[in-house]
Amino acid sequence: MNRKLRVALISTGGTIEKTYDPLAGALANNLSVLDLLLAQLDLKGVELVRVPLMNKDSLEMDDADHTLIARTAQAMAATHDAVLVVHGTDKLQYSGEHTFALMPEPRVPIVFTGAMVPYEFRHTDAVQNITESLLAVQIVPPGVYSVFHNQVLRFPGVIKDTKRGCFIRKEDA
Repeated sequence: MNRKLRVALISTGGTIEKTYDPLAGALANNLSVLDLLLAQLDLKGVELVRVPLMNKDSLEMDDADHTLIARTAQAMAATHDAVLVVHGTDKLQYSGEHTFALMPEPRVPIVFTGAMVPYEFRHTDAVQNITESLLAVQIVPPGVYSVFHNQVLRFPGVIKDTKRGCFIRKEDA
């Protein structure tokens, strides 16, 4: 019998987890929807270990949050086969860079992903990005990555291109 790949999934909030609050008439990070998303996936061969670290819009994150995310990824990388960090897209590059600075050569793949459109919306990219990230952690070599929209980019030097709504290499900006 084959051993399952143990993947630590660190959730930090972001657009992927935003839900509509009808009383406030706004999107907010009030509860996690990741378990609903993950329940749709057939994850044979993967054992997910959920690590609910925070549930913040990444625009509200500061340097201490990025450091906490990096240190949590480091701790999970020591005891798991891979790490997946679900993160808001606006400040994902900062947490990715903090993680790379802390671990330029991690023992396992560490992948950052999220969504440009909340999971609750009909035309979300959330399911695609999570699915691609779960595949990426199984096939990429150890390193720190961003996985979005059918692209795997390795840190350092990954940035969000706000004009095109995707992540790119800094030198391609």
